[in-house]
Amino acid sequence: MFKNKLINILLIEDEEFDVKRIKKTLEAFSAQIRIEKIVADGSTALEMLSSDEFEFDIVIMDYQITGGIRGEELIRKLKGIDPCIQIIVITKMTVNITDYSFADKLIQAGAFWYCTKYPGDIEEYIYQPTDFILSIFNAYQKKVFEKERLKSNEKIEKNINDILNLRRLIGESESIVKIKADIEKCASSDVPTIISGDSGTGKELVAYNIHYQSKRKYENFVPINCGSLPHDLVESELFGYEKGAFTGAHIEKPGLFELANNGTIFLDEITELPLAAQVKLLRVIQDGQLEKLGRTENVKVNVRIISATNKNIEEEVKAKRFREDLYYRLNVVSLSIPPLRERKEDILLLLDHFLTEISIDMGKEKPRIDDDAAQFFYNYSWPGNVREIKNVVQRLLFSGDNRINLEVATRSTGMTSTVHDKNEFNSISFPKPYDIISLKEMERLVREKYFAYVRETSSSDTEAAKKLGLAPPNFHRMCKELGLK
Repeated sequence: MFKNKLINILLIEDEEFDVKRIKKTLEAFSAQIRIEKIVADGSTALEMLSSDEFEFDIVIMDYQITGGIRGEELIRKLKGIDPCIQIIVITKMTVNITDYSFADKLIQAGAFWYCTKYPGDIEEYIYQPTDFILSIFNAYQKKVFEKERLKSNEKIEKNINDILNLRRLIGESESIVKIKADIEKCASSDVPTIISGDSGTGKELVAYNIHYQSKRKYENFVPINCGSLPHDLVESELFGYEKGAFTGAHIEKPGLFELANNGTIFLDEITELPLAAQVKLLRVIQDGQLEKLGRTENVKVNVRIISATNKNIEEEVKAKRFREDLYYRLNVVSLSIPPLRERKEDILLLLDHFLTEISIDMGKEKPRIDDDAAQFFYNYSWPGNVREIKNVVQRLLFSGDNRINLEVATRSTGMTSTVHDKNEFNSISFPKPYDIISLKEMERLVREKYFAYVRETSSSDTEAAKKLGLAPPNFHRMCKELGLK
């Protein structure tokens, strides 16, 4: 079974007679099983297992040994040192009885298996040889699986920590400190959570942090922008459909809720859901079941729901555009992210963070910001919030300036040296002759500023798309291409 591996055993036994019987029982498999060390008390065993000098695969221990540490206490301490070590207990306590309670206590403490010692008049074997050997091989196999699982979990944990590091919240303002504390509280439970805030403030970032700090962090996080879904496809995207459910349904399609099963689904722009889909969403929250097109039986799902909106959802409820019962189901815990203009102390921190991060990605030297330029960034209203800061930094690094002065700073925002009123469109100043940029980049700059302006003056992305004469999915795609999503 394990031809290329010698199974190393630590034997804890204080009676020489029983040591000889154990050796005799293992004798036929000496090429595969070796008793590496023999100790007579629990303290010595713990010291040896803690040492880097030896590597043990299995511990075989007498339940009643001399010394202060024995039985379940010793098992727990051995497992505390090496969670992957497998422990086989031998005892004479059950020679005349079958004590399930005793066995359960051993397993609960961490033992792999236990066996009853043969009576003392059987000199050759400690226990039935075939069963004893088989238990050792099984224990070793479990040890290998446990080590592999531990390594896999360590890799997953590292990946999760990397995700959290990349998506950490930058800021030292009082509001950001409070949001970080709220994220920890939300992560400790599964209650539905709704996040409100202007576009670009980082609502999805908060949702990511809640998920990856929660007990569901090993499962899927599925984000979806409800405003980007055509109304006639919302239900099939969220809840899926069976093969043959309608013309063109040639294969079964799992919905996003099925993909998020046991994990988290993030419903951005939740107020854009049509009323029919709101009814089905309410059913999912209430019963943990979803109605799938073409299926007579409901599908059970276990999903944590985090939603977000940049609208006043209470006003949407009053206007009968959003179901009141669904609102109360979603709004068990609410988080509000203030716009950047209300937490100015975070502006320069975010600017420096993105300059450092994106400079490294682009392989460029991080530019220096003059004091007057820094003051301009501090006083600028940042209508696009954190998303706009990132876009401005990308524009600054694209221009290749090693020093950011006031002129470069104002040009990077598409502004003149003063901030325009919200009701007028943000003008774009033309660069100096020696700073001319390509037509393609200028077109992108104009489109980006105009899209940002229309979004700022609209109550939702759906309304912004309507103003621009675009279908919501196309508007959503173009915003992503411009870095506004």
